[in-house]
Amino acid sequence: MSTVERTHTLTDAVLAELAGIVGPANLLVSDGDVEPYARDATPLFRARPDAVVLPTDTAQVSAVLALATRAGFPVIPRGGGSNLAAMTVAERGGVVMVLTRMNQIREISSDELLAVVQPGVTTAELADAAAAKGLLYAPDPGSRTVSTVAGNVATCAGGLRGLKYGVTRNYVLGLEAVLPTGEVIRTGSRLWKDVAGYDLTRLLTGSEGTLAVITEVTVALLPMPATVGTGVAYFDSLADAGTAVARIIGLGVLPATLEFLDNRCINAVEDSNHLGLDRTAGALLLFGDDGPDTHVATSLDRMAATCDVVGARAVTRARDVVESDALMAARRCSLPALARLAPITMLEDVTVPRPLLARMVDTIDTIAAQHHVVCATFGHAGDGNLHPTIVFDPHDGDARHRAEAAFDKVFHAAMDLGGTITGEHGIGAAKRPWMAARLGEDQLALLRRVKSAFDPAGILNPGKLGS
Repeated sequence: MSTVERTHTLTDAVLAELAGIVGPANLLVSDGDVEPYARDATPLFRARPDAVVLPTDTAQVSAVLALATRAGFPVIPRGGGSNLAAMTVAERGGVVMVLTRMNQIREISSDELLAVVQPGVTTAELADAAAAKGLLYAPDPGSRTVSTVAGNVATCAGGLRGLKYGVTRNYVLGLEAVLPTGEVIRTGSRLWKDVAGYDLTRLLTGSEGTLAVITEVTVALLPMPATVGTGVAYFDSLADAGTAVARIIGLGVLPATLEFLDNRCINAVEDSNHLGLDRTAGALLLFGDDGPDTHVATSLDRMAATCDVVGARAVTRARDVVESDALMAARRCSLPALARLAPITMLEDVTVPRPLLARMVDTIDTIAAQHHVVCATFGHAGDGNLHPTIVFDPHDGDARHRAEAAFDKVFHAAMDLGGTITGEHGIGAAKRPWMAARLGEDQLALLRRVKSAFDPAGILNPGKLGS
């Protein structure tokens, strides 16, 4: 659990002002109402906020932040609460600002290939609305049915299509955002090309709610691919799967999907979903592509042949959209499947250079054995992003300590290989202890000066992202 000391409480006068801003129905203060917002999807981090506000428009967001700066209490922006780095835990008390009631899709433009949405729209809602017009919203995080678009922007979320299409920041054209002092700004625009001034849109993307509160997002869309194809290859070891990945990329193929599961993940998924996966395989490589029919057929042929050449035990391809969706479900349900193994599931993410993927997985397995923890690994083989996941029973003596010690070694091992401590989950409070090792003190000091320029009173999500 979070151990940061609470530094603020709200007075009755402040609570009355908050009720006047958002309305009594949108202010939660009782224990029962506030309790669901004491944690997010990050295990072992919990802190009860003094209040929760659910604004319904930008003016209310502005007024709440101006009051917070004046009165000196923290505000923690929150969307669906699906993040895995304790970004939305109110460690120091104050107000959690939940933006899910600002959930309108304001525009989808086929002519301009863009959408304009409020912060509380979920990723799946945006993707479905775009698809209804024959358009693709490419970012595809695993939490897409729960995570909000503004939350994805705040964390620069990745996802299953990251290798071919990039991550959230590649699609953010412009933002409406409210500064901690209450000013409303617009960054970027509706244009795919706009380089006027500092790129504040990129700066706010991935800032984890520490610089401003996002109240509207303009994102780029793409034409919907004509065809999607998927296949799966089984290997005796992840090293063999890693060799296949390197060969596939070396051929000049840029797949839309290139994901892997280790043996423990395969069995957990099969136990919970009964998809007919090969339980004896050391690794599963899920590959796929999209585009014109002939392109997809050729791409899948080349990837399947490459897997055969490097010694795949079996290679199969989905015969239709239903089978393709089922294969993708195997990857998407990895976390919930592993969560069935023990009461606590600690999912982390590290990224290493792609050629070192198999080496990093072997290192993770070695570390898990040294610390006597149950660890499974899955992730995005195409971009070197791994998700080692440790499950344990909190009543099992020092299990938590062993898990934390193992992850400390995992993070440092990734950095030793030229990688990073997070590829897509972010820093939040959970990875704060490793920020200095990853960035260095000089860069951390610069981040704090940027934070101070946006948030002179230090009220917005304090203590997160190294601030």
